[in-house]
Amino acid sequence: MGFYFIYLTYLIRHPTFFPHLNELILEGSQKILSFRWNGPQFLDVLFGYAIKLHIHSEHSTLRDLLKRLDDSAFKGCSLLIQQTEDLADDRYYRRQRESCREFLELLFCFTPELREIFAIPKLQHFSKQNELLPSFIDFLVETLQVLLDSETDSNVPEEDQLKLLLMDLKFLLTFLGDTPLHCTELQEISNIWIDIEDIVNEAGILLHSFLFTDDRVDLALSILLPNFEILNAKIEVCCVTFSKLPMYTAQNTAVVSLFIVDSLLADLSHLLNNKADLIVDVKDQLITFHDELMSSRSFLEDIEVRQHLEMKECVKRLSNLAYEAEYIINSFVVGDVPIWYLTVRLSDFVQKNKFIKTTLSEIKLYYGVERLEVAPSLNVASFQQKIIIPVDEIIVGFKEERIRIASQLVGGPGYLQFISIIGMPGLGKTTLAKKLYNDSSVLYHFHKRSWCVISQTYQKRNILIDILSSISNLNRDTMVNMNDEMLAEYLYKNLKGRRYLIVMDDIWNINAWDDFRRYFPDDKNGSRILFTSRMKDVALEASSNGIINELPFLSKDECWDLLKQKIFQKDLCPPKLQDIGMKIARNCQGLPLAVVVIASVLSNMEEKENLWKEVARSLISYVSKDPSKDILELSYEYLPIHLKPCFLYFGAFEEDSEVPVRKLLSLWIAEGFIQKKEQKRLEDVAEEYLMDLINRSLVQVAKRRSDGGVKTCYIHDLIRDMCLRIARKENFLKVVKNQFSIYEQHHRLYINDHTDATWTRPFGLHIRSLLSYPYGIPLIPFRNLKLTRVLEKVKYMVPKGIEFLVHLRYLGIPRLSSSIETLENLEIILAEHADVIPPFLLNMTKLRHLHVRDPVRFGDNCDSSQINNLETLSFVCIFDLKDEEILRCSPNLHSLKCTCKPLSVGDGAYRHLDLNFLTQLESLKMVFQSDFKGKCTAINFPSSIKKLTLSKLGLPWEKMSLIGTLPNLEILKLECDAFEGEIWNTEDDEFQKLKFLKLDSLEIEQWNTSCDHFPILERLVLTECNKLRNIPCELGNIPTLQMIEAHSCCVTVRNSVMQIKEEQLEYYGNQELKIIISGSDS
Repeated sequence: MGFYFIYLTYLIRHPTFFPHLNELILEGSQKILSFRWNGPQFLDVLFGYAIKLHIHSEHSTLRDLLKRLDDSAFKGCSLLIQQTEDLADDRYYRRQRESCREFLELLFCFTPELREIFAIPKLQHFSKQNELLPSFIDFLVETLQVLLDSETDSNVPEEDQLKLLLMDLKFLLTFLGDTPLHCTELQEISNIWIDIEDIVNEAGILLHSFLFTDDRVDLALSILLPNFEILNAKIEVCCVTFSKLPMYTAQNTAVVSLFIVDSLLADLSHLLNNKADLIVDVKDQLITFHDELMSSRSFLEDIEVRQHLEMKECVKRLSNLAYEAEYIINSFVVGDVPIWYLTVRLSDFVQKNKFIKTTLSEIKLYYGVERLEVAPSLNVASFQQKIIIPVDEIIVGFKEERIRIASQLVGGPGYLQFISIIGMPGLGKTTLAKKLYNDSSVLYHFHKRSWCVISQTYQKRNILIDILSSISNLNRDTMVNMNDEMLAEYLYKNLKGRRYLIVMDDIWNINAWDDFRRYFPDDKNGSRILFTSRMKDVALEASSNGIINELPFLSKDECWDLLKQKIFQKDLCPPKLQDIGMKIARNCQGLPLAVVVIASVLSNMEEKENLWKEVARSLISYVSKDPSKDILELSYEYLPIHLKPCFLYFGAFEEDSEVPVRKLLSLWIAEGFIQKKEQKRLEDVAEEYLMDLINRSLVQVAKRRSDGGVKTCYIHDLIRDMCLRIARKENFLKVVKNQFSIYEQHHRLYINDHTDATWTRPFGLHIRSLLSYPYGIPLIPFRNLKLTRVLEKVKYMVPKGIEFLVHLRYLGIPRLSSSIETLENLEIILAEHADVIPPFLLNMTKLRHLHVRDPVRFGDNCDSSQINNLETLSFVCIFDLKDEEILRCSPNLHSLKCTCKPLSVGDGAYRHLDLNFLTQLESLKMVFQSDFKGKCTAINFPSSIKKLTLSKLGLPWEKMSLIGTLPNLEILKLECDAFEGEIWNTEDDEFQKLKFLKLDSLEIEQWNTSCDHFPILERLVLTECNKLRNIPCELGNIPTLQMIEAHSCCVTVRNSVMQIKEEQLEYYGNQELKIIISGSDS
């Protein structure tokens, strides 16, 4: 049974509540609330801890009081929600005071129970008894911190002593998460536990007296603090004894990867080079440990670890040692560990590393260097060539099904019909549906088409936006600001009278269909809804007139055909691999997904019979009653160690979601997964890792960028299940659904929006990443998240205490805040809003990527002479000469998104923004203000530009040579009157490297060009160029042309596109030219 007390939570956090409460005098008494605290944070900490403990008790007086407080808070919340604009309304004010009075009376009833809270609880029914001690210390630390932060009277005699108490408690909390305390072989450990319990109980009693009585506590503090010194001496002896045990290491992780070792080495280097004052007494020890760890890491640089079980164990031990050391060293950096403890533990770390080095040397001696296989270097170019160019997915089998379902879509009755594809996971439902969705007969038959993914935990609003994105002219930002009713109405009107196809992929229950049914009009014109589902019942309930298509398993021969095509493509399978290959195909149990994944394992090996036999033996051992799971785990086992953490990271994304690639790569970099390579940016190396995972068929391409690269990607449901299963087992990642244990060694937490853990306080001491922090989760004690490198998807507020996350690399927040000024290690910031870009951001030496969703100005105090290290910047306003000067301080920019106004240069003269100083700039998006038009006729871009997007520039087409002559331009997008006029005449020697051209919402009527003006064009996209009469037929003579898209253009444009397709086939034999036409007027 859950008691989450949501009204109580809301009320004490509301900004207007506490002032009312603080000024209220109880009727019949002149006594004002006299607790030693100032602000609602204390109530939040207090109630949060009380509720966490007592919701598990069946007969708790305290819980009953909390329930009464929550009922009272409900009235207060109702008043806050109903308040009118006239806050001076006497009736409203009286009701609010009455509500506060009732709440305060209950609060006084609550105070006698507080003594129970300020001691380690004895709860028989508490599910995690070993949580009680650290949870209690965490509560004391938070209470003391709130007290000291809010105390305004600097003459409190106990303040210095309370700060010492806080430091001692922080150290104990850190010690509880360290390895020695979990070594059950030492009797000293049991004694330490007892001593810690005794002393923190004393601290709790003292703190209660300080907060809720008039008693003096200075004497009690003078007795208590020396007892901590005695306890610390016992801990030191215990740790020295522990260090003599033979190679005891906590099982921090089972992931065979070295990224944590590289991360620790980088942290140690930074500490040694930049924190000299902090480490004076331990500098020599840190240097020794760094050098020893580097030596062990260097030995494993190019070794194929998977081939040797002993080597895998060494990697695990080295990784666990790195986790241990990182925890203690970074705890010392933030002040939670005294230097004597760091000294003791460093000695232990050095000894453990020596043991690992000895083991590695013995393995080397036993196998010999020539027998230790070297990991093959990643030939990125070979598979990037294969992946980057869009190709259809290989489909083997289902030939009859494809023909039959295509006929059902474009033929059959005129009424709105429901067609479903049913089958078990991994059978190929989505792949077949995509093939049908992009079939030429389907493309030309329907006026509107849209694809959406439902999944188990769909959000109705997001689905509406996804569908409208495909069939309407609304941009996504506009739709985000519409309510659900407006979206639904707009969807219905866009489909009304049109023949449409809506694909709803991965429906789990009929409720999902019921949510959308009424938005799809039936105009008796042959519109279709195509389902894919694992559940046949969904299709049966959706429509009595629907058609159900159940997919069969692949036959043994079809499995073998698919395996061969995936591995050898158009080449023949070598005779020596025929028999073993057929055996492997048979063991895939007829599942296409299993065949594809195993084919990817084999295609990354040499074509040797013994290697294939090893896979066959492994496959047989993995096949069980649920082969779809176990076969996939074999593909994970064969991953190179540098890819394993990158792959497991996909478990942190919602089911069936498209993962933005640039965000994914940024997260990998911030996590430390990406190894540095000479002459390469980390982003480029990270993209190589992703392409390798795609090449292995573990990750699929969802959308491509205009340059052919991957824009979004996704993983199959079954593969995501495997990610989560392995990540949880190997302490890599946990999706939190309820309470999170302080002792759990998971290094990454994802709290999804559907969690039941309203009062969860995930303060695990080893968390390196908090990948979601949704609204409704109680205030997290960020002071305890000292290792955190990634904080992502923070909603609705900037968390309190974020300034303590000094190791943070990646931050995703709703609004920029001054509280992040001290985070010197930040590399990537993503914010939705900001008042201005503050000066301190531009002074952060490690910050490389700054993204603000809404356009934002530079702050008034930004320095126009301080050079920064930014590589990407968006979305910034350049409205005057000072803005331009500040922008000059970012010479390393590779990508820039900005909105511009004419720059006044005096005497009524204006000029365009001049970006020639950005010599490394490759990607530029500029949105011009509407009043820009006509004031300037020249604009200069740096010659380094490869991708250029312009909107509302308003230059005449005659000025196109300013862009056409850019020597490196590969991608050009002209949007919303970027150029004006009826005729565009291209000229010689322009666009010589252009591969992608998009014209969107332009008033152009006639386009005159030659194939020589776009000699290597690959893709042409036209959207809502309603006045354009045709596409120049000369474009049909471009031999590199791969795709033409025309959306919401006139029918003559469609005809000219089809003419170009015919010419490509006739003159160049190009059967691969893809044509996509939608929304054309008929």
